Amino acid sequence: MRYHGQKEVIVMTYTACTLCPRRCGVNRAAGQLGFCRQGAQLRAARAAAHFWEEPCISGHWGSGAVFFSGCTLRCVYCQNHSISSGGAGQPLTAGQLRRVFEQLIDQGVHNINLVTPTQFLPDILPALEPKLPVPVIMNSGGYESVPTLRALEGLVDIYLPDFKYADPALGARLSSAGDYPAAALAAIREMARQTGPAQYDDDGMLLSGTLVRHLVLPGCVDNSLRAMELLAEIPDIQVSLLRQYAPPEGLTLPTPLDRRVTDDEYAGVLSWAELCGTPVAYTQGADSADGSFTPAFDGTGLDCFT
Repeated sequence: MRYHGQKEVIVMTYTACTLCPRRCGVNRAAGQLGFCRQGAQLRAARAAAHFWEEPCISGHWGSGAVFFSGCTLRCVYCQNHSISSGGAGQPLTAGQLRRVFEQLIDQGVHNINLVTPTQFLPDILPALEPKLPVPVIMNSGGYESVPTLRALEGLVDIYLPDFKYADPALGARLSSAGDYPAAALAAIREMARQTGPAQYDDDGMLLSGTLVRHLVLPGCVDNSLRAMELLAEIPDIQVSLLRQYAPPEGLTLPTPLDRRVTDDEYAGVLSWAELCGTPVAYTQGADSADGSFTPAFDGTGLDCFT
């Protein structure tokens, strides 16, 4: 399957897979699993209106979030570990996925929100054509390949990436990605190039743009301070500074990841962001650190295909 990028024809395939920066090269079409723990069968675990994104994403009627199985990162503190590494999810065809999108739109959602989609883009992109009548969001961990992102140009309206780590050692230790800062910064620059400055409708809903999330981790303030410095250098983005970290149930985590972020930690990062000129558009209160905001990955919205 071929998609025309800015200057080149980009081939997206599960054979010799190079969809993410790891460039595993495995033949997922032949049954091999990539680092993402996925083969060539598109899998998803939930499709429903989601109300816990930023206000410009969730709005009044919710974001049409489709949560895909697997992940190109291996975060030790992942709140979605049951789908990122736990195997939850069910198979879908590209045609069925298109029907999922259409059903969500019929329910009145503001947008279609592709959550952690990179490992299945060869099947997702055909489901996005013809262009949907609502904005399409790519919601990811930020660990993306620039050539892969170029295949999304014109099909994705809003990029919602994380920028987790400015410290390569922390990226290696917590997410098995020592190259995370370099890869994510290049990806975010490409996202911003594609979308340009944020555009909103009359109700304040985001129509297009790049909104970068940074999750403040307990005991990792130095990483967050440097992240604010780096994001301040990228034009045409906005930043959402998250305080929602809570130790996920079912995971045994080392200190300090076994606690929530303190008032002083979050306030210090926010103050530094203001000094750096980082374009922080959204902040969170302490009450956001609540595991109840994580949805159930039980096949909701996909039961008609079982």
